[in-house]
Amino acid sequence: MRAQFVMSEIGVGLRRNLTMTFAVIISVALSLALFGGSLLMRDQVSAMKGFWYDKVNVTVYLCTKSDAIDAAAVPAGSPADGSAAASGSGRPCSKGAVTPEQKTGIEAELKKMRLVQTVMYESSDDAYMHYKERFGHTALASVVTPDQMPDSFRVKLTDPEKYEVITSAFTGRDGVQSVADQSQELDNLFALLSTLNWAALGIMLVMLIVALLLIVNTVRVSAFSRRRETGIMRLVGASGFYIQVPFIMEAAVAGLIGAGLACGMLGAGQYFVIDHGIGLREKLELINFIGWDAVLAKLPLVLVIGLLMPSLAAFVALRKYLKV
Repeated sequence: MRAQFVMSEIGVGLRRNLTMTFAVIISVALSLALFGGSLLMRDQVSAMKGFWYDKVNVTVYLCTKSDAIDAAAVPAGSPADGSAAASGSGRPCSKGAVTPEQKTGIEAELKKMRLVQTVMYESSDDAYMHYKERFGHTALASVVTPDQMPDSFRVKLTDPEKYEVITSAFTGRDGVQSVADQSQELDNLFALLSTLNWAALGIMLVMLIVALLLIVNTVRVSAFSRRRETGIMRLVGASGFYIQVPFIMEAAVAGLIGAGLACGMLGAGQYFVIDHGIGLREKLELINFIGWDAVLAKLPLVLVIGLLMPSLAAFVALRKYLKV
């Protein structure tokens, strides 16, 4: 098979169906850009989970004197009292502020648990200082006093997703006001990101179907417009594969160009949106954005799919529509 003949046939086919070839290139580029973006979004969510869950703490808040007063002010038999009694835990802090013995026992029990990595005690004065640092500019900060801030234990877990163990062990315990877990707030964020990722995958599938239909239609038109040439080639003894190669290569070239454009879109997004231009990496320092290594790792896959997908679609279309 002469390579020069094959290349000339590819050029003729692309020129004859220039408009449809351009549509194929754009469709492949958009679908593969969405595909690559979905893969990068998945890596971004995984990186954010690893970054944030590693910093998530379970906080055990201890009872204060004001909590005990508030608990005593709830009349017996009231809805609040009834709901607490129904849960079997009683009213939080109903037995008064946490005692030194209770505080020591809670800390010792936390440190014995295999799930617990570190335990850090934060006094009410420390909590008040941290509150003033974060919310000192608000009107509420002027009326908050240190005695209103509870002592607490900041617990870092070896597996943050098992925070329910700490919650069930210490909720309703004497001296414990409440148990708060920060990962509950993060779960909502990650659920939203996962939904957006699935939406991008859905759009990508629609664009991919459109691209495949365009490829099949382009191959059909190209084969029909060159039916005399292919008929002559068959008469002189050319094999079916020899006749099909130029059509398959046309689709492969168009797909490869589209894949190259998709790679350019992904690289441009990383450069202009994340690193420079908009510069989300600098503006949103709390988010651990993925780097160029993740982007470059996806580009070969995008190129391979851009090359193989149109080639296979053209091969299947030719078996049905190439009549010589």
